[in-house]
Amino acid sequence: MQKDGRLWSQTAAAYIKQLKERVDALKRRKEGGGGREGGAAAGAVRMPVVEVRCQDGATLDAVLISEAGRPLKLHEVMTALEEGAEVVSASFSVVADKIFYTIHSQALNPRIGLDAARVSERLHDLLLLV
Repeated sequence: MQKDGRLWSQTAAAYIKQLKERVDALKRRKEGGGGREGGAAAGAVRMPVVEVRCQDGATLDAVLISEAGRPLKLHEVMTALEEGAEVVSASFSVVADKIFYTIHSQALNPRIGLDAARVSERLHDLLLLV
């Protein structure tokens, strides 16, 4: 009986040691210190992300992605977009540790249109202050 108890405790101790090593490896991988991906720099994307698309010169779509810990002030983003455009719709969704913002706007004067590069520059300048 005692041999079975010792064998069981040795097996349990070895299993606990394996679990601890696995947890430590996963923590290092999460912090960017190792793992198969080669750390956080391999697939890292700098936050916030800004993508502005102008369709047919009169409509503009802006997609912004930020970290959940550092949300954007949507009203400030909309104010930056409303210079020459009217915001038609705005929405956001939270997925894991990221917040995705989608804003659709339309030119106030369709003949003048919208400049996606200028809007993108204004959004980048605004987000640098965040």
